[in-house]
Amino acid sequence: MKNKIYQFLFYLIFLFPVNVLAANGLPPGRAITLNYLNNVVLNISIFVIRMSAVLAVIFIVWSGITYMYAGDDTKKVEAARARLMSGIIGAAIVFGVGVILQTIVGVITGDFFCYGICI
Repeated sequence: MKNKIYQFLFYLIFLFPVNVLAANGLPPGRAITLNYLNNVVLNISIFVIRMSAVLAVIFIVWSGITYMYAGDDTKKVEAARARLMSGIIGAAIVFGVGVILQTIVGVITGDFFCYGICI
């Protein structure tokens, strides 16, 4: 009995909207061009890189505060040092990914080879 209810809900949720869209054709909207797709990917990547950089800085500050409050406890000092190294490595990875993404976007759009003057 439960299987029939789940099956009915599956058909209702996933297949009913498809039938409605198929009856009316495609919804109106603007076409997706390469420039639009480039801007979307670029904006998403910049947002993710900025949020990751903020998290890396928070992680590094947190490890510094933990290191200051560790005192003579060697376990806390070692944990803070490990956290600091993880934060620095994470920040380096984030900024490395940012450079790679910017380079790939520049090569794809042709801005990488222009040097300020594009014909």
